[in-house]
Amino acid sequence: MATTIDNSNAVVQATKKRHLGIPEAIFVEDVESFMKKPGNETADAVLRKLDEQYQKYKYMELNLGQKKLRLKSQIPQIKQTLEILLHMQKKKGTPEPLNTHFLLAENVYCKASVPPTDKVCLWLGANVMLEYDIDEAQALLEKNLSTASRNLESLEEDLDFLRDQFTTTEVNMARVYNWDVKRRSKDNLLKLSDKS
Repeated sequence: MATTIDNSNAVVQATKKRHLGIPEAIFVEDVESFMKKPGNETADAVLRKLDEQYQKYKYMELNLGQKKLRLKSQIPQIKQTLEILLHMQKKKGTPEPLNTHFLLAENVYCKASVPPTDKVCLWLGANVMLEYDIDEAQALLEKNLSTASRNLESLEEDLDFLRDQFTTTEVNMARVYNWDVKRRSKDNLLKLSDKS
């Protein structure tokens, strides 16, 4: 029995570490006892808190979605650059130049003849370009590709976790709202029976 508890705690801790920064929405199983807790004076106040939590999840979803789009555009660029490096490595031992077209502006290309070389320049970002040996550049790009792929996979997991939190929060809001409707109808029935 103790090992089961330890395993479940390990799973919960792993989940919290994996989705660091995204608070977990706790499912409200017993609305009656939940509403009796301090700070839950009225259903309107609880619904406002739940809506605020829901809006935070929406904001997190927007940020994660933007990161996902950046990674999805970055990965093909890294793959394309790796392909070019591999082609340059093949041409490195030959005396003939590499004839190619490169993009100057959108839909504007220029012919180029690149002599065999063992050096390349890579844009690192923030207007920074560094010269690398082809092998070093390949190693760097392969590392960047694996990191970007891992980050994309982690982002997908975070987005799935976030969708679960949306669902839990929406269900909690509906349960609190329905509880309040029932409570009000009971109060109205009691008032009517007191009048008669």
